Amino acid sequence: MSSLNLIKKSAPKPTKSATDPPVHEQVYQKLRAQILFGEMAPGQPVTIQGLTDSLGAGMTPVREAIRRLITDGALMFQGNRRVSVPVLSAADVEQLIFVRKSIESELARRATCHVTPALIAELEAIDAALDMAIVAGDVPGYLLQNYRFHSALYAQARAPVMTDLSDRLWLRFGPSLRVVCGRFGTQNLPDRHKELLAALRAGDGDAAGAAMAQDVEQGMQMVDAMLEDSAPLS
Repeated sequence: MSSLNLIKKSAPKPTKSATDPPVHEQVYQKLRAQILFGEMAPGQPVTIQGLTDSLGAGMTPVREAIRRLITDGALMFQGNRRVSVPVLSAADVEQLIFVRKSIESELARRATCHVTPALIAELEAIDAALDMAIVAGDVPGYLLQNYRFHSALYAQARAPVMTDLSDRLWLRFGPSLRVVCGRFGTQNLPDRHKELLAALRAGDGDAAGAAMAQDVEQGMQMVDAMLEDSAPLS
């Protein structure tokens, strides 16, 4: 099952309701999900015609989606009208570790100040689904639930600027994380969510930030381990 089905992003309906997002936004969200959950591999070329065929969309919304995703850093313009999914280098991973630890540990710390029983229950349910995906070796399920856990936590931080920056960073390493899952298997992936949940229940912001920093660093170090002399991921 693809991530688009998992997150219940259905194709545009023949009859558009007043609450449906514009077509260009639907196309953007679908393409964004494909990149975020690694359905598009690092280095994979992206063409307007290919996307219009696979997404069942017109060329104008596809062009707009590509433009936005280039701005997000999720796609890279290479000249000669070529666009592709970026390939991470060792230097890219080093920077991602630094920035993600700085932003995401602070988001976890801030979220601790606004913890509610409902948030704890939501995170526990997501983490249970994540554990099931790990045991089952369900890579798409693992990627989805891991993203949901972090997104739900960061939304509670009430720091929209940092949350937006974090979300853009996830687009940069999502395809590479999918490669890591495929090679190492889900059961070998780090998971510091239990420590995070314990810190949240205790209202300990410093412990939450420390657990998040470890979660980020261990996950990104596995991406770094995939790189051999800064060779592209494949």
